[in-house]
Amino acid sequence: MKNISKYPEKNTWETLLERPVLEKKDLRNTVAEIFLKVKNEGDLALKEFSAKFDQVTIENFLVSEKEIESAITEVSEELKTAIKQAKENIYKFHLAQKAESEEIETAKGVFCWRESRAIENVGLYIPGGTAPLFSTVLMLAVPAQIAGCKELILCTPPQKDGSINPAILFTAQLCGITKIFKIGGAQAIAALTSGTESIPKVDKIFGPGNQYVTQAKQLAMEYNVAIDLPAGPSEVLVIADETADPQFCAADLLSQAEHGTDSQVIFISTDEGIFNETLKEIEKQVAELPRNEIAKSALENSRFILMNSVEEALEMSNYYAPEHLILSVENPRTYISKINNAGSVFLGNYTPESAGDYASGTNHTLPTNGFARNYSGVSLDSFVKKITIQEISKTGIQNIGKTIEVMAEAEGLTAHKNAVSLRLKSLENGI
Repeated sequence: MKNISKYPEKNTWETLLERPVLEKKDLRNTVAEIFLKVKNEGDLALKEFSAKFDQVTIENFLVSEKEIESAITEVSEELKTAIKQAKENIYKFHLAQKAESEEIETAKGVFCWRESRAIENVGLYIPGGTAPLFSTVLMLAVPAQIAGCKELILCTPPQKDGSINPAILFTAQLCGITKIFKIGGAQAIAALTSGTESIPKVDKIFGPGNQYVTQAKQLAMEYNVAIDLPAGPSEVLVIADETADPQFCAADLLSQAEHGTDSQVIFISTDEGIFNETLKEIEKQVAELPRNEIAKSALENSRFILMNSVEEALEMSNYYAPEHLILSVENPRTYISKINNAGSVFLGNYTPESAGDYASGTNHTLPTNGFARNYSGVSLDSFVKKITIQEISKTGIQNIGKTIEVMAEAEGLTAHKNAVSLRLKSLENGI
């Protein structure tokens, strides 16, 4: 196994933990050209891009009710049951994030509070490709429903025959998606950003994707459309002590490695026996995976590190800021307070990362590429705006009026001061 490090010095961590560098040559220019063409030519441009990038001819991007009904019959009852159970758990977790508005009297007669309002129109991007992520439909549509978003527009790449994966369609209708469109890649993000004859413009775009989709989402912000969070290739960091199970550790590492050739996995152990056994298990398990070539390629970007203590391993983890962090250690809850930077955390030997990907209830749309330092994963809050409201009585303006006048005058903003002074004078005169 390559990329093995034992007890690395802290001054080597930056180099040791470098993420795979995506080929960005002309990437922004390419995506900018796609945006411009979609903005100017609408559906005509989308048809051209579908033929060019997906090798499929699409006449009508909107998925019909008949197509949805037909697709539902193709999904096995076992999978339908699994999706429904996952939806129930995700619903419970996100529903609990709803907070009641609380009115605060900051000074006598001065009342302030905050209320949530749903973002009205949201675009959900669901990757197709080698792994059609119907689970991401749950992760995005369920909190959007709870938030009360009016329009849930879903875009996903068509298969070679022009159809959409049946599991994606079943999950979408289960979650109340308003419209589903057969379009993928940067061109889908461009369509959601500017709108076309078929596809409505949205206020915020959610969902993962390849480097073109990621670049397109960043460009969408320049068009005044919000995005959920910056995203990149999948990643996991596993910390294992002498109580860890090497089989479980290897399986968790490979569950991320199979996502894509640009995925990265980091394994840190404080026990040399567990460390060596896990490396052996990886070699054994990867050979049995249907996507083993993808996983093997991802392992080339990965790191296997031996360290002195769990505390030191967590310090390295905070430096790396992983999308997923697994603590396969004794009494993992005792270490929670030491975790500062991670998208989602998995505690103990029986909490695989794939539980969060599918059915435990937490959201799997998470910050990658070190953005766990300053971004949260998708939650109910991602689908709402917070509006502050205030009401000031006559007593209230008398209580804080002088403060406002002094501050406004100090900043040289006379009209600001006057807005208060006129009211105070009115009250003094008994008007």
